[in-house]
Formats: sequence, structure tokens, C-alpha cells
Amino acid sequence: MTFSLHGLAVGGGIAIGRAVVVAASRVNVAHYFIEPGAVNVEIERIRRARDAVIEEMHRMQHSISLMGPKDTPHELKALLDVHLMLLQDEELVKGVKDAITDRLYNAEWALLTQLEVISRQFDEMEDAYLRERKVDLEQIVEKLLRVMQGQAHDATTKLSALAQPKPVQTSADSADVPLVLVAHDLSPSDMLEFKQGVFTGFVTDVGGKTSHTAIVARSMGIPAVVGARASSQLVRQDDWIIIDGDAGVVIVDPSPIILAEYQLKQRQFIQDRLQLSNVRELPAISLDGHVVDLLANIERPDDAATALASGAVGVGLFRSEFLFMGRLDRLPDEEEQYQAYRLAVEGMQGLPVTIRTVDVGADKPLDGALKLESHLNPALGLRAIRWSLTDPPMFLTQLRAILRAAAHGPVKMLIPMLAHLSEIRQTRALLAQAKTELEKSGLAFGDIELGAMIEIPAAALTLKMFLKYFDFLSIGTNDLIQYTLAIDRADETVSHLFDPAHPAVLRLVADTIAEGRAQGKEVSVCGEMAGDVTMTRLLLGLGLRSFSMHPSQILAVKQAVLNADIGQLQDWAQMVLAHEEPATLLAG
Repeated sequence: MTFSLHGLAVGGGIAIGRAVVVAASRVNVAHYFIEPGAVNVEIERIRRARDAVIEEMHRMQHSISLMGPKDTPHELKALLDVHLMLLQDEELVKGVKDAITDRLYNAEWALLTQLEVISRQFDEMEDAYLRERKVDLEQIVEKLLRVMQGQAHDATTKLSALAQPKPVQTSADSADVPLVLVAHDLSPSDMLEFKQGVFTGFVTDVGGKTSHTAIVARSMGIPAVVGARASSQLVRQDDWIIIDGDAGVVIVDPSPIILAEYQLKQRQFIQDRLQLSNVRELPAISLDGHVVDLLANIERPDDAATALASGAVGVGLFRSEFLFMGRLDRLPDEEEQYQAYRLAVEGMQGLPVTIRTVDVGADKPLDGALKLESHLNPALGLRAIRWSLTDPPMFLTQLRAILRAAAHGPVKMLIPMLAHLSEIRQTRALLAQAKTELEKSGLAFGDIELGAMIEIPAAALTLKMFLKYFDFLSIGTNDLIQYTLAIDRADETVSHLFDPAHPAVLRLVADTIAEGRAQGKEVSVCGEMAGDVTMTRLLLGLGLRSFSMHPSQILAVKQAVLNADIGQLQDWAQMVLAHEEPATLLAG
């Protein structure tokens, strides 16, 4: 019987094949108290398990290095690095030891107890990407538990056995049947096996648009749907299923008519992708001759290679906070930051790199002094530039590192979450101080352009003041929408109200672009709106000439630019702005 499942579309395209189902496999754990004399024994069990899993991670990293960058996306290596970081996190280790020593819990119980503590912290994080790192922590804990219980085989081993091509009789001939994976969730090690196997798409019960499975799916161009609740329980082994990675729909046991329809869609998608690859080397110039800069958003220095391969003409957003995450009281020093920024700058081979200063705070604590429980609404708390200005030595360290990296190529610096003139003045004063300190130390540094993120309505409404002090503006549409509509985008109960096409949001975006152009200052959009092809024509019509997005989105946006006559879009864009329901015109 045909039925459908719905989730989040994270990897575009259509996958059709037989289901390989890997159900959730949580480890059963005994809870008991130990004798005081057994404390060291239990701590040693945890240590040995951690060492074994770290060794497994290193083996996987070695396997990836042998494959080469063309065979395995850098996102997979980055996620393995995240798992290694979590394995060595001092808060996790200390919490487990304390539970064993102080409460006399057995090792497994202590590990799960600390998992619950840290999981609650992740749940309260406003940033979706960081919130979904809880899944990585859960997977690491499960690996530790399996090692302590002597279970050598995990989901990766299952995938290795299941991912063998199975010939079936389709007519008179025998042929390899495409396989699609259905799982509760997939770890980076699973994804490595996935890459080496024969799966053409996947479905998971859990996950979000910024979960590791989604990130790898986008980087590999794999049709995927995540968050399709109970899919691993409802789909049976060897069921024929269709994965619509554009609509977030999974169709199980499709009828011949539905199957034929999606086979046609699949062929069309493949053809469209081939056509997109043909525009990679073309400059992004509209039909009427307007040059548009398509830039990449990156998180790590080695993402520069992917940005270049996608055809980006620079980096519009380097999220520097990913150098800080999970460091607690071991924040990266000036030399570590400088080397990271330098690698990104050199990796872009002379193209500009925009580095955003650290965007952390209340919901993303970096040291023990910041307690999540003290912040009722982290999105409105001590974060981004507010946090940086409370710790001038830390901020000066980052400013010096960025300035030093600018000696190796064109660098722009972007300041997040500004709203007040006092913040602008403090930031500029500290930047001047950082330059003075570098001059005194004799360290080389370069000139930079200084920009402000427009992501708070107050900033969008006081643009004339901002443009007195900054060389360029970058609109962070994710937060701008959240703050304009009073919608916590991390709250599932109101997330349906998160509307990029709301008239108020579009008005703020339009006014920012217009004011920047009037004063001869560059304005870009670096939020999700930049990579949304349904918004490309509108933004072009409003005067935007600089878009920054995930590298995987660049070719589709470039195609939209190449097909656009911006002169004809200008009147239409004003009509959209004046409409009570702009989304209806955008859909058309």
C-alpha cells in the first residue's frame, strides 16, 4: 500500500530504490552503585573506552586522507573533528569522574548522567547549528557505552554489510538495484561508509537543516530527507521508496504511475544539474549587463577550497566562532587564530575574505563563568559584539589576529549584532588599539575594510548613522527576521511564523540596500535569504549586487542572475514591497 512520510528537505534531487533499514540502536545500560574502593576501576573503564573511540576516529581520518578531497567532502572531516573535540571535552570528562567519585555511580550511569546535563545546555542554545550538535554528543556517548560493553560492531558495521549491491531479476536480465538508506540517524562514521557504498539517498527519523547529516547531504549533492519521524519503523526492509529531496517527502511502495512520474522528475533533475555545471566558469552578469558578486559562507579555513570550486568570487562570511566552540576556558590564542585566518585568506588566492568577529554569548557559553540558567532569553542576551566588548583582552586578541591575516590578502572585518553608537565607538577604539599594539610589536598587518551586520531592526532604522562609521553593510536576514517578527526560530511552536517575505522584513531589507547604494557603500545579504532562489529576482530588483551563501547554492543563484533582466525587475520589486502578501507574488 502506498503511503508518504514528511520531513525536512536537506539534499535536493530524487532518489528511487530499495530500502535498507537501520533502526535505532540505543544501548541498554545498567544503573547501580559501586563500592568506594571501585572508583578508580570505573574511571579507568571510561578512560580505556575513550582511548579506543579516539583511536577509531583517527583511523577514520586516515581513511579519509587516503581517499583524497575529490572522494570525500571536507564537511565529513570537519564532523569527525567535532566528534574528537567532544570526546576530549573537559566538561564531559570531569562530570563523569565527579559522578563516579562523589555519587558512586557505575561508569555507564555516570556517563549518561553527564550526557543529560550537557544535553539540556544544547537544548537551550538559540543557534540551530550548535543546538543540533547534541546529536553528535549522543552518538559519541553511545560509542563509549558500546566499547565498555564489549560490543565491537555498531551501525557502521551494519552499513558495511548491508551496502553491498544486490542483483535482482527486473526482467530477463539481472541488474544492480539502487539502494536508499532509512535510519534513525547517521553519524559521521556512518556517512563515511555511506560515501563508500552504493546508497543513492537517505531518510532519517531525526535531524534538522543544520544537522551533520544535512550538511554532508548538501555537500555531496545527495537526495535526503531528515526529521521524517518513525520512518525507520514504518518502512520495511526492501520496500521500494522514493525520496524527494526538494519537497521533503518520502513515498513508500509507490504505484506504477507515481513511480513513472518521479523517474521523469529524476531525469529532469539530473539534466538541470548538468546544465548548472556549465555556468560554473561564467561571470554572474545579468541579461542587461549588471555584475553580481556571488560569495561563499564558510566555517573553517579549509572551506576555502570548496568556495573556490563552487565559483565564489570571495568569502562573504567566515564564521569565526567555530574556532571558539567547545573551548570553554581554553579559547584560541592570537597565533592559533592568525594561522586559521591566514589559511583561509591564502586559500582564496587573492579573492576577498570577510571575517565576522566571534558571534557567541549567552546561548553559546565559552567558559565556566557563563551559566545558561541565568539567561531567560539567550537570543536577546549577552551575545556577539555585546559579549566581545565585555572582554576587551579576548576581543583585542581576535582583532590583532585578523589584522595580521590581512597582510596575506584582502580581508574585511564584519561586526555582528550592533545597535548602539556606543558599541560602534568602542569597537573602533579597540581596533585602533590593536593596530597600535601590532606596530609596537613589529608584527606585520594589513589594511582592512570594516563592516557592520544589519540584523537588529534598530540598526536597519538608523542606517545613516551606521554608514558614517562603516565601509560596508551585510544583512543577516536570519536574525533580522527573528527580531522583527518576535519569533524564536529555535521554538518549534512558532517557527511556522518565521517569514522572510513578511512586508516588514522586506521593507527593512529594501531600505538598507537603497541607503547603502545612495551613499556608495556596498551592501550584501549573508543570511539564508541570499541562497534562496525564490528571493533572487526580488533582491536583484531591489538593487542588491552582493550575495553570500553556502557554496552548494551558488550555481543555482548564478543561473537565476544570468536569466534576469534587472531593469525590468525594478518596478516589479516595488510592487512586491507594496503588496499585503508579498509571498503570493514571489511564488508566481
